[in-house]
Amino acid sequence: MLDRHDMITRRKHIDIPEFYVGSVMAVTINDPNATGRSSRFVGICIQRMNRGLKSNFTLRNVLDYQGMEIMYEMYCPVISSIETLRLEKRLDPHLLYLRDARPEYSTFPMDMEPELIAEDAPVPINDVKVKMIDGDWDKSWERQELKGIDLSGLTELQKRMALKRKTPDYVQYDLMKEYRSTLPEEDQEDIYREIAPHYPALVASQRKFRRRKLAGDA
Repeated sequence: MLDRHDMITRRKHIDIPEFYVGSVMAVTINDPNATGRSSRFVGICIQRMNRGLKSNFTLRNVLDYQGMEIMYEMYCPVISSIETLRLEKRLDPHLLYLRDARPEYSTFPMDMEPELIAEDAPVPINDVKVKMIDGDWDKSWERQELKGIDLSGLTELQKRMALKRKTPDYVQYDLMKEYRSTLPEEDQEDIYREIAPHYPALVASQRKFRRRKLAGDA
């Protein structure tokens, strides 16, 4: 309850936009040591962890042929703005395998402009198959049943090892799997009743952020 209260309070002071793993984003933080006392980083979201007040996301970009990743605490007060420059989803729950992919899949200009889509349009799904670098990988990505990797170049041994690591048959009969990943309905109702009085203020805050952004673009 205390975490939700802090999250609602924070959302009244910063616009946290819709985004997913695979979205290209820009985050600006207050940095007293940077020019203008702020620094901005652009990158693709390769991982998002939803943990209430401790929720975080990781952005990746390749700058000067060097891969860079920054993990941001979503509700950190140091963050002054979060922007979604390209809203889209990918086929996998994470894109950590981009660390072993060709650089072009993680390279984005730091001055990238937002790509606008209609509010009622469905979120685009990018079904690109990422080509990996030759040589040793950081992890055995081929064994994780990831859909966004081009595995056409695997050896027969790698393919056999990948088959051994497939999801065990017993998982489909795991009666507790859904319970562990979702809240009981009665708990959800209590949370909705707690949040409902704050909803109009949150909507007003979001409208204020959008008006401020449109005025700045104009």
